Amino acid sequence: MENRRPFLILALGNDLLGDDAVGPLAARELERRLDLTKIDIVETGKAGLALMEILTGYEKALIIDSVQTCENPPGTVIEFQPGDFRKVVAPSPHYAGLPEILSSAERFDLPMPSELRILAMEVANPFDFAEKFTPEVEMGFPDLIDRACAIAASW
Repeated sequence: MENRRPFLILALGNDLLGDDAVGPLAARELERRLDLTKIDIVETGKAGLALMEILTGYEKALIIDSVQTCENPPGTVIEFQPGDFRKVVAPSPHYAGLPEILSSAERFDLPMPSELRILAMEVANPFDFAEKFTPEVEMGFPDLIDRACAIAASW
């Protein structure tokens, strides 16, 4: 894809599923706050190998998503590195996780970001249809935005 900027913010989630909307709503807020001359912001509900195409060709990328680890209170912002995720046995390549995406990109010699960071918001239930965040995620959302802005500023 031509005309890409060097940096990508990739926001994952579904804005019909309440707390799972942290990615898309973060993307929209970051579009208002950041200088978009060097950063592409992509909002998507896609998963698996479809994300490999989006990530290809960027120098650095930040992924923003919801997560349910049950290890932190909802509303907590967690930063992950790609190595924090283990490979999963999935019934189809469409269900590939981040380790499988990066491994496939390496096999195909695709240019992936040299720096890949992941910000995730701990949520209690990312599966229920809802028009707004739960109160805990609503309270933690400004921290997610501030941390994403700080990462973008460091680029």
